[in-house]
Amino acid sequence: MVATMTTRRFIIVSGLSGAGKTTALHALEDTGFYCVDNLPAGFLAAFAQFIGDGDLPHYRQVAVGIDARNREADLLELPQILDLLRGAALAVELIFIDASDEALINRFSETRRRHPLSDGNLLLRAAIARERQLLDPISVSADLRIDTTNLHIHQFRAQIVERITHREPGTLALQVSSFGYKNGLPPDADFVFDVRCLPNPHWDPTLRQLTGRDAAVCDFLEHTPEAAEMARDLIHFLAKWIPRFEADNRSYLTIAIGCTGGRHRSVYLAEKIATHFRALRQVVATHRDS
Repeated sequence: MVATMTTRRFIIVSGLSGAGKTTALHALEDTGFYCVDNLPAGFLAAFAQFIGDGDLPHYRQVAVGIDARNREADLLELPQILDLLRGAALAVELIFIDASDEALINRFSETRRRHPLSDGNLLLRAAIARERQLLDPISVSADLRIDTTNLHIHQFRAQIVERITHREPGTLALQVSSFGYKNGLPPDADFVFDVRCLPNPHWDPTLRQLTGRDAAVCDFLEHTPEAAEMARDLIHFLAKWIPRFEADNRSYLTIAIGCTGGRHRSVYLAEKIATHFRALRQVVATHRDS
């Protein structure tokens, strides 16, 4: 067992090669975390014991990176190891960094890096598929999943800082995101709400180039009874159910609001919802397509 203080944070960052695991660790390190990348999964419990027994200040916030270059048996056992660490009073969080296959292929092509699982007999797409298979036990157990397909590196680093380093252990961090259905569903959302039934500012030529954060669009939607009713209903629903997730020891919850293009209605409602809950908890608002 690991003897440690309940305030000590122990974050495991995993994910697909090229998705941004190392970038996430660098962002955590810049905010004061003691970071170790590419730790063998079989050493995780021993390393947690080591930092738990140490009294150095920089061991109070620790992050380790684990990837697919491990024995498959060790990766399969990782969720059980994390349960043991949580029982030892460490504030454990598992973060999984993902991206679409096409985004990963483009990144490897641009950097000309070799995928760690590829060899003469395994092409890049097959290596990515094998990596997904190996990391599936970690992916499904993650407290937070971040998809970096459409994120610039600065947006990604900002999410790491805002969602992870600013979150107090034992609290739930809420992200409210807007998106456009024409660009696909966000794969890392816990709740998805479709607001395409609302009147669309896109059809007003004076509003088309604006977003749901601009005053003219806000004024348009605030004078639309359906938008006001939708905002009230979503806030009421979330106010009822967010505490249930928090009581179940969830650390992160992502709410996605979608309209056709992801510029007007979804942005407006995401901002309204984020503003409401920001007075009660840590909230981050993001807009994928605006």
